[in-house]
Amino acid sequence: MRDTMRTWIPAVLAAAVLAGCSSPSDSGTDADPGAVKNGDSAPAKAAESAPAKKGGSLGGAGTACELPVTFDLAADWKPQAVDVEPGSDLAALGQQGSATMVCEIDAKPAGNIGYLRVWQSKGPSTTPRAALEDFVAGDENATEASYKETEAGAQPAVEVAYTVEAELLDERKTERAFAVATPKGPVVVHLGGLDSAEHKEMLPAYELAKSTLKLG
Repeated sequence: MRDTMRTWIPAVLAAAVLAGCSSPSDSGTDADPGAVKNGDSAPAKAAESAPAKKGGSLGGAGTACELPVTFDLAADWKPQAVDVEPGSDLAALGQQGSATMVCEIDAKPAGNIGYLRVWQSKGPSTTPRAALEDFVAGDENATEASYKETEAGAQPAVEVAYTVEAELLDERKTERAFAVATPKGPVVVHLGGLDSAEHKEMLPAYELAKSTLKLG
């Protein structure tokens, strides 16, 4: 069934999520799905996966998405800036909690179904933990959230792993995100995926972004 879904879901998801939102351009407690719930357990790592091959960088001046942070992109992943128009029919899809989507990086050219998305949260004084808890709370389907203090590059960060309902597949799937503080407010980098298998295959790209992140 998964192979069948791969053939048509990408177009459906892409159209539903960001049509009208993108601008063309090159409640949680502390968790890891399958780990101890509601405790400060570490989100699962992609230790068994090969490191992602670098395909460029993102966030700096002249890149597809100019951000308060920079990080390396996995090869063949395609970034696109997102401009969420307040009051538009699809504006809610670009908002989660108090965070607004500002960039999405498409994994389909690299052979996977999913996105690495960058969200800008409000308030320079908001901590990464508070921003991440607010982000997860903004998804009413999120459960089994587990948080961990970590680092993104050399920056203090907080990471979360949780599960949501994959409605088109009638099963739950893993998602994760990390947040860092910046002078413009916290930045949240989120990885979803069609299902947990796709999510796992895309983890090296997520880990590459996290390990190479720098303040812009």
